[in-house]
Amino acid sequence: MATQLSEAKSQTELVISWEALPKDFKLEDEPVENTGQPLLAGALRESLEISGFIQPQMLIASNFGLCATVNGQFIAKAPDWVYVPSVNQVVGNRKSYTPNLEGDIPAIAIEFLSDTEGGEYSVKRAYPPGKWFFYEQILQIPIYIIFEPDGGLLEYYQLENKRYELKQPDENGRHWIDVMGLFLGTWQGTKEARTGYWLRWWDQGGNLLPWAVEQIEQERQRAEQERQRAEQERQQKERLIAYLQSQGIDPNNLPPFE
Repeated sequence: MATQLSEAKSQTELVISWEALPKDFKLEDEPVENTGQPLLAGALRESLEISGFIQPQMLIASNFGLCATVNGQFIAKAPDWVYVPSVNQVVGNRKSYTPNLEGDIPAIAIEFLSDTEGGEYSVKRAYPPGKWFFYEQILQIPIYIIFEPDGGLLEYYQLENKRYELKQPDENGRHWIDVMGLFLGTWQGTKEARTGYWLRWWDQGGNLLPWAVEQIEQERQRAEQERQRAEQERQQKERLIAYLQSQGIDPNNLPPFE
């Protein structure tokens, strides 16, 4: 395979097509940067699943190949997290996804900032092109997010006039994602032995979408509150019975209400 896009073509000319990935094409198996990245990606999906947001036609994946053909050459990039609103066919074990051919263009791509290469910002056009260039100019993904887990920096870019523009968060430090009907922001805490910053979802009312462990704790607290309420009612009933008996009134033989 050639190592550069055809030099005969203009630097500004891109011939993009959407074709099925050849069966013998080898997707790049990029190593995971650290053990925290799968936790970050899994946590994003988990709260969506628990809330009932995920539907069968959606594609939500991490470290998953997005494909396109540019000037006759197949290209695949694997964002750390991607959301596709609708695919043409629900497949249980996808190895890659070609937008337009197989369904919608991804609505959101998220990258967790690497300590080593900084490829999340690469606008390199030569083969293989950089991630930023691929998402912005080839796939034209509407929302591109770069998250730095150690410091909690969230960079939210939106495609405007075929260029990514950095957007500022609202007063709560969150970004409204209309296509999902949810806010995205950062949260600091502990999950699965990882303490630090996380990306989290909030609904339109500002309620945090819980993880499984948080939902279990919420249900435990509700059960405890119900137990305490029932205990208070029992104690009030016993005090009322004791008072009636002290007044010579049989609680089991009260006159009917008029």
